[in-house]
Formats: sequence, C-alpha cells, structure tokens
Amino acid sequence: MGSRGGGGTSGAEAPRRSGRGGAGGMRLFSPEYYALCAGGGMLAAGTTHLAITPLDVLKVNMQVNPMKYNTIFSGLSVLVKEEGVSSLWRGWGGKLFGYGAQGGCKFGLYEYFKKQYSDVLVDSNRSTIFFLSSASAQIIADVALCPFESVKVRVQTQPMFAKGLVDGFPRVYAAEGLSGFYRGLLPLWGRNLPFSMLMFSTFEHTVGFLYQKVIQKKKEDCSTAQQLGATCLAGYISGAVGTVVSNPADNIVSSLYNKKAKNIIHAVKSIGLRGLFTRSLPIRITLVGPVVTMQWFFYDSIKILTGLPPSGGLPRELEEANT
Repeated sequence: MGSRGGGGTSGAEAPRRSGRGGAGGMRLFSPEYYALCAGGGMLAAGTTHLAITPLDVLKVNMQVNPMKYNTIFSGLSVLVKEEGVSSLWRGWGGKLFGYGAQGGCKFGLYEYFKKQYSDVLVDSNRSTIFFLSSASAQIIADVALCPFESVKVRVQTQPMFAKGLVDGFPRVYAAEGLSGFYRGLLPLWGRNLPFSMLMFSTFEHTVGFLYQKVIQKKKEDCSTAQQLGATCLAGYISGAVGTVVSNPADNIVSSLYNKKAKNIIHAVKSIGLRGLFTRSLPIRITLVGPVVTMQWFFYDSIKILTGLPPSGGLPRELEEANT
C-alpha cells in the first residue's frame, strides 16, 4: 500500500483537502454530486444497452421460442432471413430510454443510499451496506424501467404488435390498462434485485482488492489509466456473477410479457427448473459482461472528467481521503 507521506499539501491535493471532488469544485454527496451520478448512469446505461439491441432481440426470442432460435448464430440467421436486418433493431427505443431511466435511478440512488446507510449503520459490515443500497436503488429503478420493458419485449417478439414506443404504449394501455405496463414488475424485481445486489457488492469488493493487493496504491494516488483499468476488470467480474444468479427470473419475465404463461408458477412449470438456469444463459453472459463493463467505464470516466474520484468504497472512507 502506498503511504500518505509526511510532507506538505501539493496543489493537486488541494481540492481533496477542502472536501471537494476536484477541479470543478463539486462537493461529494451534495445534490449536484447525486445529479451528476444519475446523469452519468443514465448516459452509461442507455447508450450501452442501445448498442447491443440486436443481441437483446435474439435473447428474448430464444427465451420465448427456444426450439426455433436454439443457438446464437443460427438464431441471428433465422431472424435476418425471415424478417430482415431491420428486425435486429426492434425495441431500440425501449433499450435507450428505458434502460437510460433505470441506469440513472440505479447509479444515482445507489450513491445516495450508500451514503445514508453508511451514516446510520456505522457498525455494520461493508457487504450489508452494499446490499441494502443496491436493493433500495434497484426497486425504484425497475419501477421506472417496467413500462418500457413491457412494450420492448412485445415489439421484439411480436412483429405485428407495434413498431416502437410511440405506438406501443397506447396499444398496451388500450388492451390491458395501466396494469399491463407492470404485469412483469415482480419477476423484474426477482431478476434485477439479486443481480444488482451481487453486481454492486462484487464490484465494490473486487475494486477494493485490486487497489490493495494488485495495484498496491490508494485510489486517489493512482493514474487515470490505473483507476479505469480497475473499474473495467471489477465491472466485468461483477456482471458475470450477477448474470448467472438472475437468469431464471429473466426467462420468467419474457414468458409473462409474451403470454406464454399466465403467472409466475405457470412460467416455472412450463420452462422447467433446468431451463430456468440454462435457457439463453450463453447469450446473456455474452451480453451482460461487456455491457456492465462499459457502463462502469463510462460512469467512472464521467466522474473522473468532472474531478470526482472513481467508484468504490464507503462514503466515510471517501470523506476521510478528501479531508
């Protein structure tokens, strides 16, 4: 571990000593800080999910019709042959705006709740604070995502349903009312809560391990390349861990939205226990690992560019490093 040193305060350290995030003068844990985190999360999540729309289209179709779309390459070939290249971009609006809204809530509120729980649960271990913070943020984030997801899945698997969000929202409302947008909320929580809890906790522990045991420097003493390198590696590991745990609920969500099952119990019976854990798992790992990595990369790049420290660690540790 690098030492603090006993000399005077350098100009580069002045912003940290004054309790501010960096050159921009933004205070850590201020309303402006949380707004920046929410904006960074929105941009990071929305753009990365938009980029992998073709694979998401395939994933949803593999979940709904596994006999027809049984592998990644044959599934893509069938989609393009039968419905054209444009079919691979169905539901792009739901990906961009839905996951943008979810990302803004997830990252921004995670930072907020982590500060609140850290202040209240002073004697609790780190994992408890990470679990509670990520779960609290994800509950709200999924409420924001759910209406977009309900339209997106239908658009991707039912070509005649709608072209996108503009005509999809009115059709869902006309057919099922407001409840139609939230019929998949419980399984969405079932998918995203364990994923988010494991993802954030794994990221926090991994990035802490990298700084302490691999880089062997304090985060604030590392170069930008070292900071973003640690962020990306921790992001990929956290995404892979969360994917395996959340796969059963992801299959249930697709089954419910496409009316392949009447309820969660019916969906579990129709898919089967083995299918819940294995159906679409390879493509989800292909999707989620790089996506989560890029989200953390964009998110921390925005933080660093605005003079804030990269992600990782409890708020009280950041405050100690900046005072």
